[in-house]
Amino acid sequence: MTRQDIVSFFESRKSAWASRNPDDLTVGHAEDGTVVSPMFGTLRGRKAIGDAYRQLYIVFPDWDFTSQELLVDDQRAAELFTVTATHVGEFMGLSGTNRRFQVQGVRLFDMAGGLIQQERRVYDFTGLLIQVGVLRGKPAK
Repeated sequence: MTRQDIVSFFESRKSAWASRNPDDLTVGHAEDGTVVSPMFGTLRGRKAIGDAYRQLYIVFPDWDFTSQELLVDDQRAAELFTVTATHVGEFMGLSGTNRRFQVQGVRLFDMAGGLIQQERRVYDFTGLLIQVGVLRGKPAK
């Protein structure tokens, strides 16, 4: 894939994020792809990845993903993002709190054959847990 191919690939995914369509997000992953996520652990294969997208929208039905910047180096990409959502479904054993949160993070990708071969998600998971009430924290002074 050229740099422009990768940029176009991620541009085309914006509509799937905006429509919260797990199937459209899933087809962007290789059949034997891997996702490493603080929320879902290590997922192997398109079916497991698709199941995680579907679960995401059950727990956080208003998940609003905003891509902020895409950095591309050969067949690798890094995407900075912000997510805002409301916790309504069971998450980590905690019933929905109806609390709204916002987190920032980065997703790291290895591309192959026009698809995501590997994705690693890095974000402020502790901040998310504090905002939905799983953890307590004191603000920094």
